[in-house]
Amino acid sequence: MFKNKIVRWSTLIMIVAILAYFFTETFQPAVEDTATAQMEKIPDEQYAAKLQQQRNEKEEFFRTSEESPVEDKKLFTGLDYYAPDQDYRVMAQLTPYDGADKELKLPYTDGTTAVYERMAYADFTVKGVPQRLLLLKNEGTISVLFRDATSGMETYGGGRYLDIPAEEVKGNKLILDFNDAYNPYCAYAPNYACPLPPAENTLTAAIEAGEKFNAEKH
Repeated sequence: MFKNKIVRWSTLIMIVAILAYFFTETFQPAVEDTATAQMEKIPDEQYAAKLQQQRNEKEEFFRTSEESPVEDKKLFTGLDYYAPDQDYRVMAQLTPYDGADKELKLPYTDGTTAVYERMAYADFTVKGVPQRLLLLKNEGTISVLFRDATSGMETYGGGRYLDIPAEEVKGNKLILDFNDAYNPYCAYAPNYACPLPPAENTLTAAIEAGEKFNAEKH
């Protein structure tokens, strides 16, 4: 009798587990679907307004904060940007980095180094041209450090950055919005130490989005 009870309970538990799995797979929204939904184009006016608000807040910080990299704030006349363009907001396909050398000692502008984790390669297309970037992870943040065809011309020669919370990765996809690309502090004050983009993160495309740089102005 005791043995039969065990068999019955085992069968019941198995049935419950199967039903739970079926329910999860059938009714739980897929991670990939969530990422795709987030990638849907935002109305241009709404997108530009939000971006402008972020830029205004950053300029106010640069103009007033004690932590601003701008030394003479009285001469600060604002930052330069490309116009908002959602063509530079792209969905990247991620390939996890599987090499044994996951730790990367990244050089800084002052000659020091810091340890980052090679996280994944991001493959995407900009203006019809395939591109690839190595994503680095540091203290829970995905660091996208890159140069492109505008570097040293219309943008800072040392490269630009994107900072993305690690939780924004959805399965093997990640939205990269280059309208958020910004210059490191060392572009405005040489006493700051900034990480240099890995050599492989030099894009062939011109990323005409995000923050510009005018050496004469700054």
